[in-house]
Amino acid sequence: MRRAFWRSLQLRVVTSTMVVSMAVVAVLGVFLDQQINTSVLNARLRAATSEAQADRIAVLGFLSQPDGEAAKQSGDSGKSLQNGGDSPLSQATTALANRAGSASRYSVIICNRRLPGACFGTTNVDERSVTEKMRADVVKQDAGKNSLWYGDLYYKDSSEPVPGLVLGARLDTTGAPQVDSDYEIYHLIPLDKEEKTLNAVRQMLVVVGVALVLLLAAIASLVTRQVVTPVRLTRQAAERLAAGRLDERLKVRGEDDLARLAASFNEMAANLALKIHQLEELSQVQRQFVSDVSHELRTPLTTVRMAADLLYDAREDFDPMAARSAELMQNQLERFESMLADLLEISRYDAGAATLDIDSIDIRDVVLRAVADSEALAERHSTRFDLRLPGEPCMAEIDSRRVERILRNLLFNAIEHGEGRDIVVSVGADRDAVAVAVRDHGVGLKPGEENMVFDRFWRADPSRARTIGGTGLGLAISREDAMLHGGWLQAWGMPGEGSQFRLSLPRVAGTELRGSPLPLVPPEVEMRRTWRGQMTPVLTPAAADGGHDAE
Repeated sequence: MRRAFWRSLQLRVVTSTMVVSMAVVAVLGVFLDQQINTSVLNARLRAATSEAQADRIAVLGFLSQPDGEAAKQSGDSGKSLQNGGDSPLSQATTALANRAGSASRYSVIICNRRLPGACFGTTNVDERSVTEKMRADVVKQDAGKNSLWYGDLYYKDSSEPVPGLVLGARLDTTGAPQVDSDYEIYHLIPLDKEEKTLNAVRQMLVVVGVALVLLLAAIASLVTRQVVTPVRLTRQAAERLAAGRLDERLKVRGEDDLARLAASFNEMAANLALKIHQLEELSQVQRQFVSDVSHELRTPLTTVRMAADLLYDAREDFDPMAARSAELMQNQLERFESMLADLLEISRYDAGAATLDIDSIDIRDVVLRAVADSEALAERHSTRFDLRLPGEPCMAEIDSRRVERILRNLLFNAIEHGEGRDIVVSVGADRDAVAVAVRDHGVGLKPGEENMVFDRFWRADPSRARTIGGTGLGLAISREDAMLHGGWLQAWGMPGEGSQFRLSLPRVAGTELRGSPLPLVPPEVEMRRTWRGQMTPVLTPAAADGGHDAE
């Protein structure tokens, strides 16, 4: 899922849109819920406060009149919470019950603080709805001032409490001095209907929010698709163009930026195809020229070679100058033949006509033959070979002629740049591969030259005179030979440390090479690197002061 997320621009845009939309919808939903909740409760509270004020005036009227008059006003139809007495308090609660109409609107409880248990209520409200804490808070308040609580309301015909609010106050008896000032009146307003309404509103907000998020995601997907689809088609066309399908083009629709992008891509593809076609023609002409020249030169070279051999064999009968000329001509003809052979080999690789003559051979024997062919040249350069061969056979399916040519090129190159120092030739093998490493201790390679050394006609130091000669194609042909085997030819070098070339080949022809049994970096160099990395310079005080006695 993580890979699909990072690979798809459309998925990232849609996901980001959904996350941002969910955050915005959640914030708006919470804000709207709070505003609606506050508005509903405030409206209910304002209505309850107004009714509570009117009820208090009515209660004071009942309490300040004689019992007979109060009974006439109440209609003798109410019942007290405690008993059915005809006291002014009971008559007042009966009248308030008639005003409220039903318990779903509001209920009233009137208490006398001086008389324990003297509480009268409308309808079937339970005294438990008014707690001792509420009564204590009312006592602390001034007469006529409201105290508000949110809590549970209890009714005698229901075992489950109902959420609601309680509005309590002491009766303000300043206008009726004959009334006891210890009366408390509590209005109990149930909020169950409001709660159901708010729950329905919340559910609607959730449904609308989810629908809005999905709608925004669909819109983002649709809008993004209009941009991503042309970009995706352009990417696919670029991949096919990179794969060699130079006739790949995009359809241009409209005149917007994406259409101009498609037109620019088509123009780029056309120019690229033209340039590649021109380069292919030029390369074909060059390859054909090299092949033709190489083949055409062999016939006159054969005639010249025959004449040169006759002169070389009869050089003892010539005067010293003519004899020396015969020897020089013989050497240069050998070099010329080597150059023609290299050019012909390169032309075969360019034409894809190179093939392998596979045989199961001990790689040690191939190394020994290559070293034997290089002994004479090594002696002329005062160079000695240090062979490090395993004691067991290292069999591999290879073309011995090509592998031997690779090793000769590596040995000649090591002799050329080894500055007369010993050349180490190592052979290694494991279950899947065999490897040969040729190590010299000469000038080495600069950083970045490890790959350039295999380019055709490339020389590390053009100002340095050749001592062996050659065409500059030896390492290029060697790399082609290694790749034809499915192997590797790699180079390592460092100024002042020399260089090492490693040839790695699979034991079984046609199998994939996954590793090499020999390291590319010489072990002694790697050991010095590790040792230097672990060492911490320590200076004595004398050394820190510039003295000469520090060790």
